[in-house]
Amino acid sequence: MVKNKKVVVIIPAYNEEQSVVQVLQAIPAGLVEEVIVVNNNSTDETARCARMAGATVLDEPRRGYGRACLKGIHYLATLPIQPDIVVFLDADYSDFPEEMPELLHPVLADDYDMVIGSRALGNRERGSMMPQQIWGNWLAIKLLKLIYQVDFTDLGPFRAIKYEKLLALNMIDKTYGWTVEMQVKAAKMHLKTTEVPVRYRVRIGQSKVSGTVKGTLLAGYKIITTIFRYAY
Repeated sequence: MVKNKKVVVIIPAYNEEQSVVQVLQAIPAGLVEEVIVVNNNSTDETARCARMAGATVLDEPRRGYGRACLKGIHYLATLPIQPDIVVFLDADYSDFPEEMPELLHPVLADDYDMVIGSRALGNRERGSMMPQQIWGNWLAIKLLKLIYQVDFTDLGPFRAIKYEKLLALNMIDKTYGWTVEMQVKAAKMHLKTTEVPVRYRVRIGQSKVSGTVKGTLLAGYKIITTIFRYAY
């Protein structure tokens, strides 16, 4: 807990037994109240590894990044004391969980509503993002600027948001459009947002999205259609 603020972490995870423990161990001690790993229909030992490493493990049998995130949010509503800040983090060890204090700082010190960890502003390890990811990310942020007049540089998954603002966004996307939906709705609601530079490295294991042609096409289609859907 930091500055009397209850911070929780939600980590969607699908077949990440090789990396989830490293992610959990890299979260700074004493910083967060609870870490929730949402096991998204994994066929490996992701759930067992996360539980042994001290995380609260929820099962979401329906595949989808957004579904896993929504499962975590629904769980938060059942807690006797709701959190103040929610951090979203991937389970593949591509992000640096030890940078979480920098991610939280604008919320705690300057009352920002949402903070995106920007890989574009930080140091990105060679090969950590595929060319199609870089191009798709560039196109998406250009469209966000054109349509919503917001200056994001990334759709990075490592992000922090005030819990009350997260609920107000009424998130609904169940798959690949989750991150951009959050940024689009934050823009439409005029939330106070900012970015901080974060490092990014080659993930452990193969990406379920950019690692396949089908995943790349589906993710790109969903991101672009989400941007346009909320414009009207």
